[in-house]
Amino acid sequence: MSKKLVIKVTAGADAPERCSQAFTVAAVAVASGVEVSLWLTGESAWFALPGRAAEFELPHSAPLPELLDGVLAGGRVTLCTQCAARRGIEEKDVLEGVRIAGAQVFVSEITGEGVQALVY
Repeated sequence: MSKKLVIKVTAGADAPERCSQAFTVAAVAVASGVEVSLWLTGESAWFALPGRAAEFELPHSAPLPELLDGVLAGGRVTLCTQCAARRGIEEKDVLEGVRIAGAQVFVSEITGEGVQALVY
């Protein structure tokens, strides 16, 4: 059975350490061969847009654009449907490789066999 990790990040620039931790764990897991699904919710929804990750800064942490690129290269990134709608974000606006999906898909992912879910 392969390892699967679903990470929901609810924090953005409003809680930079929590946000950075989520992206770091996701990127390290992908690099380690773990199947990763990263969910952008709440204030992290903005990072689904081109250029927004580059605006994020946190001393002594890996650059958010590099972490996001790493997850996109080997994992899945999903923007929460409701979070996108509240921010006026549409599918045409998001980075290539980011999908928009809702709670039903999230629940389906986290209840699968052998899945570990983390929320930041």
